[in-house]
Amino acid sequence: MTEKIRIKDIAEMAGVSVGTVDRVLHNRPNVSPPAREKVEKALKEMNYQPNMYASALAYNKSYTFYLFIPNHEQETYWEEIEEGANKAMESRRDFNIDVRIMYYERFSDESFTEKSEECLANNPDGVIVVPAELDITRQFTDKLHESNIPFIMLDSYMPDLLPLSFYGQDSFSSGYFAAKIMMMVAANDTEIMIMKQMKSGRVVSKQQANREVGFRHYMRDHFPDIKILEVNLPLDSSKTEYDTILDDFFNEHPQLHHCITLNSKAHIVGEFLLRTNRRDVQIMGYDMVGKNAECLRQGSISFLIAQHAYQQGYSCVEALFKAIVLKKKVQPVNYMPIELLLKENVDFYRRTQL
Repeated sequence: MTEKIRIKDIAEMAGVSVGTVDRVLHNRPNVSPPAREKVEKALKEMNYQPNMYASALAYNKSYTFYLFIPNHEQETYWEEIEEGANKAMESRRDFNIDVRIMYYERFSDESFTEKSEECLANNPDGVIVVPAELDITRQFTDKLHESNIPFIMLDSYMPDLLPLSFYGQDSFSSGYFAAKIMMMVAANDTEIMIMKQMKSGRVVSKQQANREVGFRHYMRDHFPDIKILEVNLPLDSSKTEYDTILDDFFNEHPQLHHCITLNSKAHIVGEFLLRTNRRDVQIMGYDMVGKNAECLRQGSISFLIAQHAYQQGYSCVEALFKAIVLKKKVQPVNYMPIELLLKENVDFYRRTQL
């Protein structure tokens, strides 16, 4: 078996020295082409498979991975990703893996650029990137490619940037699924509301934009006569401003009973509905974060779609570990499950699945 094959055995079969075999196995220089050919032939005939774990431990090298994510509040989707990443770091403690978290202001190109330059200056061994807009993200990832620094994309998939791997939901399918579930309870409505948070008139997150494409695709195909009304709650506005916008909207549309948001902020509307005692309206949203879960329990949120944020953070670090430390191939695209949470099962949804 592979683990019983010694370097001495390979050397004897190839007719070379033990040192030559060692240099070939570790891809070191100073091996003549004929000697390398003999060793590689012997390896193939003996069906030799290296113990990458043992080799990585033997090197005793340290590795620094950066988790490059938006600045955020506590108890959010991003916090769960951090927890998963830190757990993966702990599980690989023997390999001297260090995961450092670097934050940028999500809706600021200047912040993304400044922090990406800082990340590059620290010469990381690998990076997990939550992207901003395509063009501004490309400036960062092009430099990562130039420096031969592998990177994984998290949350939003931009295949043109050629990441090592991606972890997140299939956004189109997720939005399509959300519409399908929503219309199981809203099929008799004449209008529904979609709540957005935008900057300069556009949704900044590519993931949310793709979810909306999937959502509208389902609605167009199956419920073309239902009017979709949009409400924009400006970023960084106060609760008072949100209340005014929402109060005006629901007063203007007394027949509206179902809403959806394609981000993790359903609780903004959910808390408003609870404060104003509007029991005939519900909103559907994304991510099992604390405020959303509480609104779900109290009935102002009807459904939440969860996507295992903890598992995403863990898996991204694990993928960098396998690719960089163990020199193994990793799966290029990894879609997270699309899971539906209701108040009856939210308390049984485990954040730490690994």
